[in-house]
Amino acid sequence: MTAKAAKILIVEDEKPLAHALELKMKHEGYDATVAFNGAAGQKEAVTGKYDLILLDLIMPEVDGFEVLEAMKQKKIKTPVIVLSNLGQDEDRERAKSLGASDYFIKANTPIADIVVRVKKALK
Repeated sequence: MTAKAAKILIVEDEKPLAHALELKMKHEGYDATVAFNGAAGQKEAVTGKYDLILLDLIMPEVDGFEVLEAMKQKKIKTPVIVLSNLGQDEDRERAKSLGASDYFIKANTPIADIVVRVKKALK
């Protein structure tokens, strides 16, 4: 019997990147779902059962910080890896204080590196 694929939620409003991440995660054998804005991502994060969430911070409707805050309030312990172009230390600290387990600067991070971190986070 094969192990059930880990479920990953990708919350990313840049559609080309969201699709690239989704394809890569599926290629790696994960069950990937994409939400293209923060409101949809927040709804999925608090109602769905995911093993890991890849979360952008700057999005329409609801930003990633609000998603993290909602998860924290509802005591949802799903590991969250933030993918953002916000590179300031205070943004990184705020995301970590709200429960993010990892933080990447999108512009500096190849998808292959994200996959490595996802695998590590899911061990």
